[in-house]
Amino acid sequence: MKLLEKIKNKLIALVLALWAWMQRKALDWKLRERATALWEKAKAFWARIEQKWRGTKVHAKLMAMEPLQRRMIIMLCGVFLLLGLIFAFNQTKTLMFKYFISGMGLPPATVSTMVIATSEWQPKLTSVGNVRAFRGVELSTEIGGLVLAVPVKSGQDVKENDLLIKLNDASDVAQLKSLKAMADLAKVINERDRQQLAIEAISKNVFDTSAADAKSKQAQFEAQIALVAKKNLKAPFSGRVGIVMINPGQYVNPGDKLLTLQTLDPIFVDFNLPQSNAEQIQVGQNIVVTTDAFKDASFTGKITAVSPKVDTNTRNIQVEAQIANPDKKILPGMFANVDIKLGDQVKLLTLPQTAVTYNPYGSTVFIAKPTGKKDKQGNPALEAQQVFVTTGTTRGDQVAILKGIEEGATVVTSGQLKLKNGTPLIINNKVLPANSPDPKPQE
Repeated sequence: MKLLEKIKNKLIALVLALWAWMQRKALDWKLRERATALWEKAKAFWARIEQKWRGTKVHAKLMAMEPLQRRMIIMLCGVFLLLGLIFAFNQTKTLMFKYFISGMGLPPATVSTMVIATSEWQPKLTSVGNVRAFRGVELSTEIGGLVLAVPVKSGQDVKENDLLIKLNDASDVAQLKSLKAMADLAKVINERDRQQLAIEAISKNVFDTSAADAKSKQAQFEAQIALVAKKNLKAPFSGRVGIVMINPGQYVNPGDKLLTLQTLDPIFVDFNLPQSNAEQIQVGQNIVVTTDAFKDASFTGKITAVSPKVDTNTRNIQVEAQIANPDKKILPGMFANVDIKLGDQVKLLTLPQTAVTYNPYGSTVFIAKPTGKKDKQGNPALEAQQVFVTTGTTRGDQVAILKGIEEGATVVTSGQLKLKNGTPLIINNKVLPANSPDPKPQE
């Protein structure tokens, strides 16, 4: 209680000092008389309030209490009154701040814009695929043996039936000569028996036996010819040989992969398209193929086959195309970008892809709409208006707009993330987003 009395005395002293200062300053401000009158009114008002307060039942009950209890109640009432004043001050400050902000309006946003216009557009489908040789095989021998000669070199172009690898066949050739002699002898004996059978010098059974023996010896001779041929690995078709890593004197086993042979001109490209494009794909359509290996070169070809079934896992259709490769630049296994042209060129409204905001509920763009007023510089004032659009296919940095806006409208191309309907716009087109139909990567 002593602390409360001390605080009370200090507050009274502070009020009296403030009042004395105001009285001294009143002469300079020429408000002494008004301040005195106001003070008298305040004292009279306070006296009336005090008189009414003393006549209330609450005052009577309060005065009937013990001094300590009375002081505690007065202190609690003062605390609650102070809290109420603080709460009222905060609420008033919040309301005034909201009123001030609402009167300011939306802050302007700096954006870039462009006037939407039509451009020539080539309808096409795009996909990625793999390059495959027209004919390609990993060559091996059916039988083992010692390598006698390798007449072919790495990367050499060969023709069909050119000798690639020759195995040691000396014993097989000797056996071939022996079987040839036996086959010739059996043939001579069979011919002699034919003549003797004609004059009935021998029986039919002896002739049949010699005829069968002649055929058997001839079959053995032909089997040996095939065996000798297997010792000579020849090109099954024309093409280019890969890296040759076989050397004379090396022993090879049956089925060992000795070298690769690939036909590079023409060459195939295999790619997949979604089943939704099945109606647009036909054999004979022109395609354009590009690869990362030759960025400035493109290769043309045609679709040669379309798979008669859809992959149940991916729901894609496999397509095969053939392209000319006279310089043999494209190699099997390369990654390829495929463009399939669909009909003639059409005119479509196009925008940079950065101008479109894609949402789960639809695609939107902001247009710069005149407000009918003028800004500080005297230019027509613009504000943002959000509209829904229907987008089509994409081409490089561009996207086709099928529905939603008309040609000639001014569309916001960048900075739209901070916009909402009615936002004032400041146009700054010093830096524009990429809008190339065929962008090239920059080094």
